[in-house]
Amino acid sequence: MNKNAKIYVAGHTGLVGSAIWKRLISKGYTQLIGKSIEELDLRNAVQVKDYFDKECPEYVFLAAAKVGGIMANNTYRADFIYDNIQIQQNIIYESFRHNIKKLLFLGSTCIYPRDAQQPIAETELLTAPLEYTNEPYAIAKIAGLKMCESFNIQYGTNFIAVMPTNLYGYNDNFDLEKSHVLPAMMRKIYLGKCLLKNDWKNICKDLTMRPIENISGTHSQQKIIKILNKYGITDSAVTLWGTGTPMREFMWSEDMADASIFIMENVNFSDTYQHSKEIRNCHINIGTGKEISIRDLAYLIAQTVDYKGVIYFDTTRPDGTKRKLTDVSKLHALGWQHKIDIQQGVKKLYQWYTKE
Repeated sequence: MNKNAKIYVAGHTGLVGSAIWKRLISKGYTQLIGKSIEELDLRNAVQVKDYFDKECPEYVFLAAAKVGGIMANNTYRADFIYDNIQIQQNIIYESFRHNIKKLLFLGSTCIYPRDAQQPIAETELLTAPLEYTNEPYAIAKIAGLKMCESFNIQYGTNFIAVMPTNLYGYNDNFDLEKSHVLPAMMRKIYLGKCLLKNDWKNICKDLTMRPIENISGTHSQQKIIKILNKYGITDSAVTLWGTGTPMREFMWSEDMADASIFIMENVNFSDTYQHSKEIRNCHINIGTGKEISIRDLAYLIAQTVDYKGVIYFDTTRPDGTKRKLTDVSKLHALGWQHKIDIQQGVKKLYQWYTKE
C-alpha cells in the first residue's frame, strides 16, 4: 500500500478498527477515512453506495461487525446474523464495484465446528456442526469469507479473509451483558474488588461511565447493589458463567492490527491457498497458538486487579465450545507472529481501564 493511498477502515471506532487506525497512522499512512455508526449505517445499502461513490477508497479494512459474548450471541440471534450479513455484503459489493485494490475481511474463529480437531486448521471449515450458542454469527462470518473467496475466483478481485481468535484490548466493550468473556470478567472482578473494599467512589465512577441496565453512579447504593448482585457481584464474591474448564486463546488487539496491516502490505489472495482444481479454505487464522482455561484466566485477572474475594463458577450456565485453539502455521509461514502474551495483555488492559 502506498503511504498516500486512501484507506477506508470500516468500524474504525471499535476494538480492532481503532487499533488498525492507530497502527496505520504510526506507519505513516496519511489518507484514512471512516464514519461512526451514527454517521453511516453500514446495514443500509444506499448509504454505503453513496459513501463509496463519494470517497472512492483504494483499500478497505472491513472491521465493522456486530459482536458480543455467549449471552449476547444466544439472545440476539436474529440481530447477529442479519446485521453482519448486511454489513458484509454491502461493503464487499461496493468494494468490487469500485475496483478497490485490496480488501481485508475480519471474521472469527467461531466459523469452525464445535468439535473441530485441535489446534484448528483452516481446512476444518464446514466439516461438522457449529456451536449452537453462536451459530447465527458464525454463519454470517462464513458467508463473508465465502463472498471474498467467490468474488476473487469469479472476478479476479484481491479480497482476503482473516479469522482472528478471541480479541481484547483498548476500546473494548465492557458491557456485562453484551461483551466478550475477558473484558466482562475483568469488569466484574474489578467491581467486586471495589464492593469488597466499600469503595463507592470508584463504583459510582465506573457505572457513570458505563451504566448497567440504565443504573448509573447517580443512583442509590441500594439500586447499585441490586444490579451488581444480578450480575453475580457481591461484597464477598464474584460469580462467573460456566464451569471454568473451557480452553480459550486470546490475542491483544494491537497485535491483530499489526497482523492485518502486514497481510495487506505483503499478502495477496493467490498466496492463501494450494493451487488445484478446487479453490477453498483461502482464509487465514490470526492468533497466538497458545491457550488458557477460563478458570486460570479468572485467577490471572484477580491477581492483576488485586481482588481478594471469592470466585465462583455457575455450572448451570453454558460453557460454549470446550476448546478453540487456532493452528497459526499458515500465518507463521507468511511471515508474521504475535508479540503480546496474555499475562502482559491483561496487565495493559487493566491499567488502561482504570485510567480511562
